[in-house]
Amino acid sequence: MFRILAIAAAMLGAPAIVSAQDGHGTHPEHGHSHAAFVSDRIHVRVDGDTDGRDIILIPGLSSSPEIWQGTVDHLTAQDGVGWRVHRIHVQGFAGAPAEGNAQGATPSPVAAPVAEEIARYIRENGLIKPAVVGHSMGGTIGLMLAARHPDSVGRLMVVDMIPFMGAMFAAPGATAESVTPVADQIWTAQSSSPREAYVAQATTSINGMINTESRRAEALEDMRESDQKVSAAAFRELVTTDLRPELSKITAPTEVLYVKFNDARMTPQITDAIYQASFATLKGVELKRIDDSAHFIMFDQPQAFYADLDAFLSAK
Repeated sequence: MFRILAIAAAMLGAPAIVSAQDGHGTHPEHGHSHAAFVSDRIHVRVDGDTDGRDIILIPGLSSSPEIWQGTVDHLTAQDGVGWRVHRIHVQGFAGAPAEGNAQGATPSPVAAPVAEEIARYIRENGLIKPAVVGHSMGGTIGLMLAARHPDSVGRLMVVDMIPFMGAMFAAPGATAESVTPVADQIWTAQSSSPREAYVAQATTSINGMINTESRRAEALEDMRESDQKVSAAAFRELVTTDLRPELSKITAPTEVLYVKFNDARMTPQITDAIYQASFATLKGVELKRIDDSAHFIMFDQPQAFYADLDAFLSAK
């Protein structure tokens, strides 16, 4: 029942200082700076008030930090609230060279090492419990960060991601081990697919994740500028990563925004039940469904997204 949904929903998914190893694609610059932080896994774009509160924005699979531009504009335009915005760019995605995320004949993790590098970034730059917002794979990275480094995260918002995506590739009771053969098949198909065929399949998937047609072009550009093997390996990792046993370690206030699954058989009520079961062990988590939106909530329902983000960030 969930198999087609999972394939469609996961193809993409889909901070005050950035690596000197830049690796930009063709996206326009927005006056941000780059952190003096050397890493072969990530680099970081920084915007806003140098004395403001810190917030880290993590994009999803094959996505650029530019997906957050509207959010950055919103945060930095607020009167009386200063934000220093740190946008993560994962090496290998959206025009950045693969570097440490490069893949060989067999896949190696991407999300987990990136989470560790963000933890190092927070520590080495003296950020005090920044807010973290992650979309899709970025949500997975945010959960890893908050569970494995609970003292590093002040607040966590996960945008349209569950803690074990592999559950949607198999019957109830699936485990990371039981879905690994499927994930391996997907890795082989995606990593070795002729480029034209890969791009065609990914284009169809991405178009299904964004209802607002005018916003699709930038996500499609990100995909085309991403390293195919890095994206395939990260996708495999998402399928085989089960963070449910780690959720109880998260101490930061957490909110999960999500949309109804993009499958005619999946009602809002079924979607709600899946999210409630998935996050059952995360004490105090707030779950909120955003209607009339596809996977990229910040594209399809920006005002609803900004309102929820503001409320979450200002909550005591």
